[in-house]
Amino acid sequence: MSNHVKISSAFDAFLADSEPNDKRDAIVIYRAPQDAPTRSESKDPADRLDYVRARAESQRKVHASVVEAYRREGPRRLAKRLAGRIELAASSVGSDVLPVSQVEITRKTLPVLAEQPDVVAILPNQKLRPMEPRVVDHRAATNAETKAGLTWGLKTLGVREMWNTTEGEHINVAVLDTGVHGDHLCLSGRVQKFLVIDPLGRHIEASPSFDSARHGTHVCGTIAGGKTSDGISIGVAPRSNLLAAGVLVGNATLRTLMEGMAWAVENGAHIINMSLGFTYYEPMFVEIFRTLIHNYDILPVVAVGNENHGSTSSPGNASNALSVGAAARTARGGTDVAFFSSGASLVFPGQSDPLVTKPDVVAPGVRVYSCIPPERQSQDGIFEYSYMDGSSMASPHVAGVAALLMAAHRNAAVSDISRVLKETAKHPGGPDSRPDNRWGWGMIRPMDALGALSS
Repeated sequence: MSNHVKISSAFDAFLADSEPNDKRDAIVIYRAPQDAPTRSESKDPADRLDYVRARAESQRKVHASVVEAYRREGPRRLAKRLAGRIELAASSVGSDVLPVSQVEITRKTLPVLAEQPDVVAILPNQKLRPMEPRVVDHRAATNAETKAGLTWGLKTLGVREMWNTTEGEHINVAVLDTGVHGDHLCLSGRVQKFLVIDPLGRHIEASPSFDSARHGTHVCGTIAGGKTSDGISIGVAPRSNLLAAGVLVGNATLRTLMEGMAWAVENGAHIINMSLGFTYYEPMFVEIFRTLIHNYDILPVVAVGNENHGSTSSPGNASNALSVGAAARTARGGTDVAFFSSGASLVFPGQSDPLVTKPDVVAPGVRVYSCIPPERQSQDGIFEYSYMDGSSMASPHVAGVAALLMAAHRNAAVSDISRVLKETAKHPGGPDSRPDNRWGWGMIRPMDALGALSS
């Protein structure tokens, strides 16, 4: 791999207003050592944790080697009057569970970092944002949903039939978002762990858990929520466990997200839901997701974005993310892709993934009813539920379905879970139209995916 290919193209804008010796923070992905332990196939949590710790220990040595060489050689590229006085700070991310570090760079030292043989990719530590819902509607649930006893999304996906097999028991879904109001009635007993990660990457434990907005609670409700006081089921996998990290608190950055992913790995996540991102294509995210999938057997489920057709958001547009677009009900009772739902086909001649088409699948993402922290709306009273629109609302439907599939087939690899979700999805144009950059492979069909895993 050439040194130029290792450096994200996003540095052009990231360093545009910097002087040659101004320091900026970068995220470095390095190569895991060849003697790193191979993935544990054991489903026992203690065995899994032992494997995570052993892998982190082997990767810690690579981090130390890369940082030492960079700190020694980097200052030599600076102006002579600064070479002996500027120190380039570096720190590991998530106790080296992921092969990732944060390193200070300048325009002149960035190439030096890329020259290190164990460096795979370098990304700017850019700001991160939640995918804000397009609409927030505090009206009560519809008569149809009240009568059915579940949201239209759950009804459309047929999850009640899935519950005859499993409700997601023993599956841990990490939600990296704005936090969670874990004391909500619909989330009682579901939030197993909670953490806030500040913009400096520091881990802050807080009790009770809280949501800095309403986004994370709504997402958590769709994944694992129970029933409302009106008897409406809102969660796809109501007996799955939530690991909630507030990574979008304050001026969140890529470092914050990396810390959240590492925390999820350390705490036994099987699935990581990310309804967040930044609006450009970052191909180097593939390396992080490759680690999650192949080294830790964790499925990354990511919203594709709300920027309309012809665009996508990272990391949802990484080739190996399970990327989710938003679907809406039509006037005639069918479904169609929401007008705002992002999607694009990205062409990269000569690369290992020459054509990337996103999203991979779609799921209900318009007028999704779920829980929020108690919120007063002028004279209308206090609301604890709301409707929201967005691919952020579609992604947790898929994460919840993945949890059901994993609970039903504990030995299935995440690559198989992702594969059957795509292969059994329904595209209105038929199999020959799949995948495209609106529907992807189509609307997920959980029962068909369950059958495919069983065959």
